[in-house]
Amino acid sequence: MNKLVYLFITLFLFINMSCQKEVEREGYVVVEGGKIWYKIIGDGEGIPLLILHGGPGSRSCSMIPGFSLLGNERPIIFYDQLGSGNSQRPTDTTLWNTERFVDEIDHLRKSLNLKELHILGHSCGSTFLIEYMITKKPEGVKSVIFSSPMISTADWIKDAKILLSQMPIELQDTIHKYEALENYKAPEYLVAVDSFYSRHLSRKSWPYIPNVECENVPGFNEDVYNYMWGPTEFTATGTLIDFDRTSDLDKIEEPILFVTGEYDEARPETIYKYQKLSKNASVKIIGNAAHMTMIDQPEKMAKAVGSFLRSIDNN
Repeated sequence: MNKLVYLFITLFLFINMSCQKEVEREGYVVVEGGKIWYKIIGDGEGIPLLILHGGPGSRSCSMIPGFSLLGNERPIIFYDQLGSGNSQRPTDTTLWNTERFVDEIDHLRKSLNLKELHILGHSCGSTFLIEYMITKKPEGVKSVIFSSPMISTADWIKDAKILLSQMPIELQDTIHKYEALENYKAPEYLVAVDSFYSRHLSRKSWPYIPNVECENVPGFNEDVYNYMWGPTEFTATGTLIDFDRTSDLDKIEEPILFVTGEYDEARPETIYKYQKLSKNASVKIIGNAAHMTMIDQPEKMAKAVGSFLRSIDNN
């Protein structure tokens, strides 16, 4: 009898292990409209961290070197949203809506068996992250990190105008002139905008110098950006024009970390306002960094995020 019980248990365990899906470290997940690419870096045993890149229409490769510094503590999961980076790029504009981007997160979690995880949304990635938390009320999310977040389009445009007003008057005049003309390709306009970006997008690398992870990765998808956001950082005309979840921040029960750069497009003053609207939130300002904190100050950014995640895992 004991032998039969032993054989039964052994057979059960073998079948159970055989049926479990082994997660590849890199691959594709099917979502509505196509396939999205993902990559897992790090062998740490902590709760995984899922990274949502910004844009809309950007890509994850530029974020990999900075956030990979956390890989000794936990798996770090990067992915390119549909239409971005290594993911498929359909041209159907009906796919470019927050609900479908939010659904991507659930598809990815199911495919990668992410029952417990932390989630970090950077820039417009935070837009999809807060929408996910509010509309899905997902289980298993241990904490959320809003990195240089776009929580409110009105706040974002207001901040952009404040930062623009601090630039030399001749650059302000040039940007205002061509914005009024809706001529976003004029050489003078592009030079003035580059000056803004070198102050508030990336102080370390602008124009951005791609890292090795970005080799052979398709670039920024302006079609998605223009459709959902608009022609420039100063002007929103797309589907996100009325986006605002500030009044819903207090509905998030999970611990929140707001993190932004000292010179970020997401101004620290606005981030502190969001903290006050939340239940259980802390703020970290990354010194001498603009919007791309993980490029400008990768060690400082990794230290801030890592410390926060450890405090959650150890509770």
